[in-house]
Amino acid sequence: MMEFSLPEVLRILSTEVAGYAVPIVDLIAVQTKDPYKVLVATILSARTKDETTAKAAAKLFKEAPDLAGLAGLSEERIAALIFPVGFYKNKAGFLARLPGVLASEFGNRIPDEVEPLTRLPGVGRKTANLVVAVAFKKPAICVDTHVHRIMNIWGYVQTKTPLETEMALREKLPPQYWLTINSTLVAFGQGTCKPVAPHCDRCVIARYCPRIGVRPRKVLRQAQHERNVQSVRQSSVRAEPVEGPFLRAHQKPTEDGMRKFVSWNVNGLRAVEKKGFVEILAGLDADLVALQEIKALPEQLPETIKNIPGYTAYWFSAQKKGCAGVATYSKEPPLSVIYGIDHHDHDYEGRVLTLEFSDFFFINAYFPNSQPGLVRMEYKLRFNNDLLAFAQTLAKQKSVVICGDFNVAHKEIDLTNPKQNEKNPGFAPEERAWMDQFLGAGFVDTFRMFNQEPGQYTWWSYRFNARARNIGWRIDYFCVDTKSAGRVKAAGILPEVQGSDHCPVSLDFA
Repeated sequence: MMEFSLPEVLRILSTEVAGYAVPIVDLIAVQTKDPYKVLVATILSARTKDETTAKAAAKLFKEAPDLAGLAGLSEERIAALIFPVGFYKNKAGFLARLPGVLASEFGNRIPDEVEPLTRLPGVGRKTANLVVAVAFKKPAICVDTHVHRIMNIWGYVQTKTPLETEMALREKLPPQYWLTINSTLVAFGQGTCKPVAPHCDRCVIARYCPRIGVRPRKVLRQAQHERNVQSVRQSSVRAEPVEGPFLRAHQKPTEDGMRKFVSWNVNGLRAVEKKGFVEILAGLDADLVALQEIKALPEQLPETIKNIPGYTAYWFSAQKKGCAGVATYSKEPPLSVIYGIDHHDHDYEGRVLTLEFSDFFFINAYFPNSQPGLVRMEYKLRFNNDLLAFAQTLAKQKSVVICGDFNVAHKEIDLTNPKQNEKNPGFAPEERAWMDQFLGAGFVDTFRMFNQEPGQYTWWSYRFNARARNIGWRIDYFCVDTKSAGRVKAAGILPEVQGSDHCPVSLDFA
């Protein structure tokens, strides 16, 4: 490996990425040179693929080509125009408020400096830096996850967060690279130096790169690759276990890119379908979506639910109609599907569905409710322990992600009224003690890796206007095995998503 030279590396990459897809915000800047459109496109692009952003921006700009046009649209109309960008309802709210803030604070002009831009609705430091650099061609360093990650891979900085990277680059990076570093490394990160399984085997700067913390993709011979892909295409996954719980396809190449996962107890899939489930799923733009308490057999569901474009659905319903059941939608074909945990009492109720991928298992679980009077506590603890043993077995092979409705608020911080609920289902001592045991046995509550604040809930009673008053419980989780905690990049709760008494929870996994 040759000594790392940033000027030489960036010179090579500027030529390399010229043939890559241009990030949508840069493309809009080239086409329009309009700060308004660059700002709006940047807000739309957060957590959204470029092709989706491009379509949404085109529809919006047709009706709102300038600030005056945007001010004339209702929040509901904006939401309809920008759907299905990620978190489109939140972004519609930001855009609806934008003209008013610009009018009252900035004389209807888009600010050209970072700090004033961050005062606008929906604009953080990354967005502000990008607008300053792309729209105004002024010195700014936009640091997204690609810039942060690649600069650390090169050893050019040693930082833990994008903000730390931005501050370090402001001190160290020569000014002539400030305007172009984001577009160069975003294109390079999307096309070659991907977050998962980067293509080091064909990287044009491989001789310079120290590859700090990198696990390159495994390259298969073409003939083997074609056989593997064909095996996956021909595999048939059925709706109930056959010959035991395992149904296996052949190995496929490693998936690339950061993965976004969502888990949601829908409290009846047929009910939530009438509340816009298909549109909600599109707006989430997740790679894997785990549903619990679907309360339906596949044959009871409409085709619009069973065959959603871009996804394959896997079902494990309870044998008793109208009860429990789980389903997982996946953009990628799994290597195998595991129905249940090979325990008849649990599997009869359709509680666990596992998809295996090249470098992780994805467990979708609906934990039992201990019921009033704790009459089902013994069964619940038996299920919990059997599931823990199952997850530990899988964790010996590769990473494990386990998500779903755990039906327990772990700590007092996880519900509004802990003292009044100490002996109630979901907060009983036995359930909380098992959660301690589960985490002590080698698993991590990913949400609490990032957020230690109270008032963060995923379930609200339908009674007493509880959701509007945020009187709730946090009982839905994403957990990973301890060894894989470093792969967790973000974890969140999505209370803005309606349709059930639960809201979805999310995980970004590298």
